[in-house]
Amino acid sequence: MNVIAQHMSAVKQSAASSVAAVAAELVRQGHDVIRLSAGEPDFATPDHVQLAGIRAIIEGKTKYPPIPGILPLREAICRKLERDNGLKYGPEQIIAGAGCKQVIYNALGVTLDPGDEVVIPAPYFGCYVDQTTLNRGVPVVVETTQANGFRLMPEQLEAAITPRTKWLILNAPNNPSGAVYRPEDLKAVAEVLRRHPQVWLLSDDIYEHLIYEGAVFHSILEFAPDLAERTLVVNGFSKTYSMTGWRLGYGAGPVGLIKNMVKLQSQSTSGACSISQWAAVAALEGDHGFVAKNRAVFQQRRDLVVAKVNAIEGLFCLSPEGAFYVFVSCAGLLGRSTPEGKVLETEADVVEFLLHQAHVAVIHGASFGLSPFFRISFAAKTEQLEEACRRIAEACSRLT
Repeated sequence: MNVIAQHMSAVKQSAASSVAAVAAELVRQGHDVIRLSAGEPDFATPDHVQLAGIRAIIEGKTKYPPIPGILPLREAICRKLERDNGLKYGPEQIIAGAGCKQVIYNALGVTLDPGDEVVIPAPYFGCYVDQTTLNRGVPVVVETTQANGFRLMPEQLEAAITPRTKWLILNAPNNPSGAVYRPEDLKAVAEVLRRHPQVWLLSDDIYEHLIYEGAVFHSILEFAPDLAERTLVVNGFSKTYSMTGWRLGYGAGPVGLIKNMVKLQSQSTSGACSISQWAAVAALEGDHGFVAKNRAVFQQRRDLVVAKVNAIEGLFCLSPEGAFYVFVSCAGLLGRSTPEGKVLETEADVVEFLLHQAHVAVIHGASFGLSPFFRISFAAKTEQLEEACRRIAEACSRLT
């Protein structure tokens, strides 16, 4: 008897975890693999945040927390949203979860009926599609283009919306492209949404502070406060504060939505880790001088990788305005042959070639909904990035 539900056949394993498993096996075999596949800052969690977590343990703040999050954290999130984004929320409009993924899952879980549609611009973070599928929704993927800086155009959004559309998920700075939406872009998106009052907006702002020169982060609610009653703002602590393993994210939205998300969470994981929540209070309320320093390092690494990638025949990438990824077009390598005579027919072939021949782990673009590309994470030491680019260039030079 097959006990696995039929809808699971449409759900894919996380691409990052799949690549990590193959890379780990190569390392076990004795190969020196440079892993540029994970979306994880290589910086340590700031000292004052670590100490706050330790203090929470010593002070016995280790009991079950409230399902939506401890009140001091929800109040700190409200102050952050007003301070950084000019958005006003009350604690009853905030939920803390075990990472942004859980917050997004909660939102889709309490709003999607079978057949409801979710518009997802590609390239996208993979969980958007699979979580939609898990919640019996229909992902409607809209491909953006490199020529438009991987931004969703208003006419594309208009064409994708139907009477069954429930959500638009907008992620900027974007994983994997690094695209940042300008005020005029956000105003145009808002204008489309105004014409379709049944469509809610999920704004994933997790890379908000990882943004580079010439670009500025804006919340769409700055320009469209009238959409606040059908918008969920999602953010967290993994990227800005290097707290990936602390597993903490949050959502801010209308009270009715948040209450139902809390209800769902009460029957799944209950409250997020209490120790992480107290550490997050310190993160939001403490010194933020490290943010600019980390961002400057990321920008130097970005410039290094972009220059070296674009010097390799057959590869091309834009310079990302935010996040810590480079989304590389490998169209110029397709049709070429490896020294063993294998023809590179897809970007998956290119990624496999780089992993096994150059021992550099990257992620293929199809897992982000757009081909033929692959994603390089530059959240790694500069020396590793230099060596990885050297290996990629050397491997590509052997293609015929």
